[in-house]
Amino acid sequence: MIGPQAQDSFERILFAAARTRLVTDPQHACEIASAPDDSAEGEHAVLLTISSMQFRLLLLLHIKDDEATRAYYLGEAEGVLADAFMEFGNLCCGAMNQHLLEYFPDLGMSTPYALDSQCLHYLRELKPDYLKSYALTIDGAVRLGATLCICTSSPLDFVADQLTEAQESTGELELF
Repeated sequence: MIGPQAQDSFERILFAAARTRLVTDPQHACEIASAPDDSAEGEHAVLLTISSMQFRLLLLLHIKDDEATRAYYLGEAEGVLADAFMEFGNLCCGAMNQHLLEYFPDLGMSTPYALDSQCLHYLRELKPDYLKSYALTIDGAVRLGATLCICTSSPLDFVADQLTEAQESTGELELF
């Protein structure tokens, strides 16, 4: 069971990470709205996990391989959109991980991997304690989806402080 304060804290941590790490320029806006839990905003999903002794957090970022998304994340470069986007997903998850380390010192984070977005329909099989999807619009043109799925092994509740500029990381490498 995840308490209401922890639910709010996980959501705020995700929003702060998305707004700073899923954009290619800090001046670009990232608007976030709730979406139906079974919606998938794109044909590809990038899956990242953060695990602790108390919980397992899965973050699925959904992308469409369309012209606006390719232009935003690839620019003029040739390449596979999912591969380029995995770096942004990794930065987003890393920012979440860094903030969560203040409350859970035993965290581990996976490397990102790409899945078909249809996997979203199977998240309920994990019997999550928290499952919520969001629609993200970046710079007014790029549409992404994000799904936060959290499974716990014991009751969990905490209050995350407000993020400040000083707490935001520049993406340095952490060794475990």
